[in-house]
Amino acid sequence: MKNETSVKYFYILPFSGETRSKPFITAFFFLIYVVGVLINSSIITVICLEVQLHKPMYLFICNLSIVDILFTSVTVPKLLHMLLSGNQIVSSAQCYTQLYFFFVVGTAEEIILFIMALDRYVAICDPLHYNEILNHKNCTLITVAIWVVAFLNSLLFVTLVLYMSSCHSNIIHQFYCDAKSLTQITCTTSEMFIIVNGVEIVMLAFIPLMFTFISYGNIFSVIFKMKSKESRKKAFSTCSSHVTIITIYYGISLVGYLIPPYSEVLDTVFDIVYTTIVPMTNPIIYSLQNSNVQSALLRNISDHIFSNVMVKD
Repeated sequence: MKNETSVKYFYILPFSGETRSKPFITAFFFLIYVVGVLINSSIITVICLEVQLHKPMYLFICNLSIVDILFTSVTVPKLLHMLLSGNQIVSSAQCYTQLYFFFVVGTAEEIILFIMALDRYVAICDPLHYNEILNHKNCTLITVAIWVVAFLNSLLFVTLVLYMSSCHSNIIHQFYCDAKSLTQITCTTSEMFIIVNGVEIVMLAFIPLMFTFISYGNIFSVIFKMKSKESRKKAFSTCSSHVTIITIYYGISLVGYLIPPYSEVLDTVFDIVYTTIVPMTNPIIYSLQNSNVQSALLRNISDHIFSNVMVKD
């Protein structure tokens, strides 16, 4: 169905139009954005520079950090521009472009988290074939496939959103253009959109999560059978960070999905956590719980400081 009303622009009304809190809100989002980008960039740099980290697990961690940078970059810079300029008008092209890239990184993150679970499954349950299954060629193909699927899936979803009738309003009570807010201001939702949305929830959320649970069920059964206490500790340490991130990501996603449409404040709060706090905490969790990443980070920082001191001397 074609748009019954041609919407040329949207009004983004975040935080209920509070003006007194704008400096604090601006500073908060700027700080979160800078810290998130710096930490994730550090993870990417260290993994690229350290030869010992050129392994499948760290390749996927690197991709996750790229996704986390993009997650905040899709939403926060535009929000900061609106807060600083006071201009809350967003053209339809800008709105749907933001929605498109938001779905790209969202899809990519869900697939990467699933692939990381499979990586841990092969490493612990079938270690003898690990290098054969996750060799350089296969890892490259998996990485390319992740991003190709993410871009194509987002294109399909946004195309369907474009064909929904927008006639109730052009006001979005959110700090970015998200699918939930856009569907709330539409007159009709196409049957194809409902079908595709349902299929996406099953294919990109339910099935990967189910297989992740099955993978970790097998992983923990193997770990508990290990005779060496040191081996069990090492196996748990390699899985704990991923389990933590999976729990946070899907927990927040589930809570956000279950929030009723009229709870604008709760919806905004959970979207802030989902789009800014989680991408910032992901690399922190990995750096704190992964000794290899932690030692590599500390070594690079100390080398950088030492080289600067030597140059000054």
